Amino acid sequence: MTQDRNAPVDAGVRVMRLFSVGAGASDERAQHAGAEHPSAPIPIVGPGVGESIRVPLGETGFETFPLMLGAAEFGWNVDLETSHGILDRYIEFGGNAIHTADGFSGGRSEHIIGQWLRSRGQRERTLLSVRIGAHADNPGLGSVNLVRAVEGSLTRLGVERIDVLYLDATLDATTNLEDTLATVEWLVEAGKITTVGAFGFTPERLVEARILASAGYPRIEVIDAPYNLIRRQPFEGDLRLVAGAQSLAVTPSHALEHGFLSGRHRSKALAAQGVRGEQLRSHLNRRGIKILRALDQVATELSVPVAAVSIAWLLAQRTIAAPIVNAFATDHVDELMQGAGVTLSRMQLADLTRAGI
Repeated sequence: MTQDRNAPVDAGVRVMRLFSVGAGASDERAQHAGAEHPSAPIPIVGPGVGESIRVPLGETGFETFPLMLGAAEFGWNVDLETSHGILDRYIEFGGNAIHTADGFSGGRSEHIIGQWLRSRGQRERTLLSVRIGAHADNPGLGSVNLVRAVEGSLTRLGVERIDVLYLDATLDATTNLEDTLATVEWLVEAGKITTVGAFGFTPERLVEARILASAGYPRIEVIDAPYNLIRRQPFEGDLRLVAGAQSLAVTPSHALEHGFLSGRHRSKALAAQGVRGEQLRSHLNRRGIKILRALDQVATELSVPVAAVSIAWLLAQRTIAAPIVNAFATDHVDELMQGAGVTLSRMQLADLTRAGI
């Protein structure tokens, strides 16, 4: 199996060049194809160049493109048409993993993905992961709400099975974990889910879950922990140690820290209003600017976007399988996907890591 994070430094650039003449060529080029000079390159027809780039998702048996497309913005800041365009672009490049949650836009994100899956016929080719536990109608991880939440997600998505179900403990740290995993066991046996993951679990709770797994309960195989170049804690502590000891696949969310690590937001005056604007402005301090400068330097050296360097740094960290990254537009996908084709030198890794201290 090819793992592109070990490809040459300019692989991300090569990916973009190949794709520009492949199946994902622009609409404008397609409209004027008949007028092209006879010596123009022959378009490559077939799967996206990332189709063969897959990494194991821990010990789940699934294989994923090393970047999962997050759908947190679908139905909130991104409308249906743009959402479908983003999904199309990701798949055209060869991506295969989509992540959503029942709490994203009150379930609208799942509706949008469901419509896309049906209209494109992509269900069997897509690794579909869903985080549950934060929907207003079925909050928490109690047995009744857990079953209702999964049924609700399946209905909104229009599918019969969820590949990876992330249990969101952020609103519920008190429900008996044995009861939760017993319910998960029923959901697996009923064919409604395949693999279980965790979000918001403490290291202690993951250890408890592993003890229960040794007694026959379903094993947590994947964890989602917010982690990136600027948000290093709490993951870089006991959580990473437990993940490594248990061979858990880590799919970190907030990989670009609400867009800050894409390098697009550098002025407090120009930052968006509302919650996201506050989040961005909070990073525009001495440490944040230092990190952006380090990213700029590496991006210039490799001739790739800043966002791609941020993704490459994450992929270079041990235990990380595939960051979860949200996109607002199709051109964002173009930038993000290059991160899977970039290999950072030891010096570049050290410089980036040191900038965030």
